[in-house]
Amino acid sequence: MIRKSGDKRRQPAVWRRCRTLRSLKQMHALMVVRGFLSDASSLRELLFSSSVSVAGAVTYALQLFDQIPHPDLFMWNTVIRGASHWTPSAAISLFSRMERAGVRPDNITFPFLLRACTKLSESFLGSQFHAKITKSGLESDSFVRNALINMHASCGDLAAASALFDGPARHDVVAWSAMIAGYARRGELSVARQLFEEMPSKDLISCNIMITAYAKQGEMAMARQLFDQVPVKDVVSWNAMIAGYVHCSEHRRALEVFEQMHLAGEQPDEVTMLSLLSSCADAGVMDVGRRIHGSLMEMCSRGGFSIRLSNALIDLYAKCGSIERAIEIFVGMREKDLSTWNSIIGGLAVHGHFRDSINIFENMIGMKWRPDEITFVGVLVACSHGGMVEEGKRYFYLMQNKYGIEPNVKHYGCMVDLLGRAGLLEEAFEFIDHMKIEPNRIIWRALLGSCRIHGNVRLAERANEELLRMRNHASGDYVLLSNVYASRGEWCRAEQVRKLMDDRGVIKEIGSTLLDTDGKNFNFMPKRKPGLRINVAA
Repeated sequence: MIRKSGDKRRQPAVWRRCRTLRSLKQMHALMVVRGFLSDASSLRELLFSSSVSVAGAVTYALQLFDQIPHPDLFMWNTVIRGASHWTPSAAISLFSRMERAGVRPDNITFPFLLRACTKLSESFLGSQFHAKITKSGLESDSFVRNALINMHASCGDLAAASALFDGPARHDVVAWSAMIAGYARRGELSVARQLFEEMPSKDLISCNIMITAYAKQGEMAMARQLFDQVPVKDVVSWNAMIAGYVHCSEHRRALEVFEQMHLAGEQPDEVTMLSLLSSCADAGVMDVGRRIHGSLMEMCSRGGFSIRLSNALIDLYAKCGSIERAIEIFVGMREKDLSTWNSIIGGLAVHGHFRDSINIFENMIGMKWRPDEITFVGVLVACSHGGMVEEGKRYFYLMQNKYGIEPNVKHYGCMVDLLGRAGLLEEAFEFIDHMKIEPNRIIWRALLGSCRIHGNVRLAERANEELLRMRNHASGDYVLLSNVYASRGEWCRAEQVRKLMDDRGVIKEIGSTLLDTDGKNFNFMPKRKPGLRINVAA
């Protein structure tokens, strides 16, 4: 028998309309005005909606929970459940508070705590909870036992998971799925498939686990074979295939599966749309992205887009060159997160709107948002493309000394590019010499490109030497050095570099033109012509 994955708790109609943090706050305000905060039932519903139903509202739920003087067991379990999904470390802290408050956990509490341990990959902490469960006499509870199997299997303790599985759990399809998922997550697909074949009765959850496992490993042929064998599919099945094709950069196949999903009458969810928007952004297919945007507007006409969907749309339009549309979505968002700011700052930077990128960053700082390493990559790219050397140095210093962010290779690469574009080649080389990490090929290649632009032969040779030391034989590096010599009129040395390419068997990749017409890609490449040999008679 095939059963649908996931259960939905029945809620009153008024709470089903709370799908965003904004609507949740409005409902909370209405409760305060009407004196509903003294009603335990309404408090439970508000906590449930903020912790579980509304994505990203768990911080608000925790703030609300702190205002309840004597929460009951249901309230504790509700906030632990929400935290275990969004902020698993907070779930562990809540349990400690729960114990200090003298509230005894039950068979609902522990599975959510074990899920938090799984997300944190905290096998030792999970084992401690296992001991508490055994002491409480709850190990025989099927709900708790299945959570234990899943936690041990996911964290790599397959021996402990197998010990729990060998017994009454073998009659439980959920336990089988937990074991299959554990082996699948560790990449042991052959063992996972063997368990899947041995299952007394396969359900849709176990099928989805195997499809997802194959897709994550890039084995799309096996994923498709199993997918086609499933008689009754749900949205998880379709999402696994779409995400798998996106992961393997087979964007056209991802869109084909979405079309099949539509024909099958299965309603897409947010996960579906996020995968599709990511696919369109990576493939640069803006016309399809626009159609998906239109479908989203029909789906979310009442509640509006979630933050994640809005961020994906910003990323789509920015990557496809429609930065004006990306800005429009950014400005229209009622709620933003750090990824929102990062997407628009980076998008503006790469499209040459460096002043706007920096201004939005300054607005973000003024609104007390704390930037991360991704934010500063966007800011440094803006400074590099805008030739703002002093500003770039200031932000690089600010990142380390005010926000405590250690530069990674991307930050160093941006600074080298910034100095190189500005013609400060000596300073760029000195900067590389004082880097805390080993420069990679991308950094040396950026510097070699700057040397070509500014015609510095001596430093270009050094950058090329570093690339050769890394055993890098990319044709572009040789061509760059050859062009440096050519720009200085040193034709003999330019020819020597070209000969070196031939001696080492380095072949320059042929240029091509990619056109997308009527949904089909056409790649035009010039034909190789046989070389002309000129015999100069003595």
